[in-house]
Amino acid sequence: MTTPHRFLAGAIDLGEVKAQAELRRTAANTSSIPTTVTLTMDNVEEELIKRSAQVPVIVLIGTPRSPDSEQLKADFEQLAHKAQRRFVFAYINADETPDVARMFGIQGLPTVVALASGQPIANFEGGQPLEALQQWSEAVINAVGDQLLGAKEEQPEDPRFAPATDALNRGDFQAAIDVYEEILAQEPKNLMAAQARDNARLLHRLQQAESDVDPIANAAANPTDIDAQFAAADAEIAAGAPTAAFDRLINVLALDKETVRRRLVELFALFDPTDPIVVEARSKMASALY
Repeated sequence: MTTPHRFLAGAIDLGEVKAQAELRRTAANTSSIPTTVTLTMDNVEEELIKRSAQVPVIVLIGTPRSPDSEQLKADFEQLAHKAQRRFVFAYINADETPDVARMFGIQGLPTVVALASGQPIANFEGGQPLEALQQWSEAVINAVGDQLLGAKEEQPEDPRFAPATDALNRGDFQAAIDVYEEILAQEPKNLMAAQARDNARLLHRLQQAESDVDPIANAAANPTDIDAQFAAADAEIAAGAPTAAFDRLINVLALDKETVRRRLVELFALFDPTDPIVVEARSKMASALY
């Protein structure tokens, strides 16, 4: 079984996330969204490409011959049911529909791929424990879910955010950050703008990360390099392992307390402040600082 940091190894390409106008126009009302679906050549356009314009779609390309695949299938079905349509779980049986599986260009089974607006945004191979899957799926939802049509129907967006949303859809994260900064200059206590800015900052850093460098291995090889630790923490957040990211930065606070503290606070803001993981990490940070 792989470990959570294996999610990263070049798999995340958030810079490719683009909201396609045509997909948005043809997307159906969120009340019609299923929680799980089996993909075939007959429904892949409707249930994957168009559906991912509404909510993230997490796809498992698996086989009944693999115990890891069967466990992933059961776990994601459970998580999708609990998520209440914040994402859709789609299953591809590579034995029965190899033509659909080949569309993903995968190297091994099982493989999990998350898509938003028709574009892959993250993937991993092999089995993972349920807790890691839950964290990973939440990271996918947090990264792009609020930019999709389904979320917008439920909660109309402040019109001042529209230029930032357009920039995010183009993969221009710096332009989005600039928009959020302008809003915060006028309203320093606008929590929505602050959280959106911090999300965009994370996406921008991930976009700029070197694709041929494993950030976790690089951080391990350079334990006193703050930038290396920051990159590894970003990768762990994107992989759905916030505890590992927080602990990593808390452990290097002594290198530069103020710089590391600011990054920790920024990462905390990506989550619900009442999340037990965040509460515990804040307590650890306070103990390390004082």
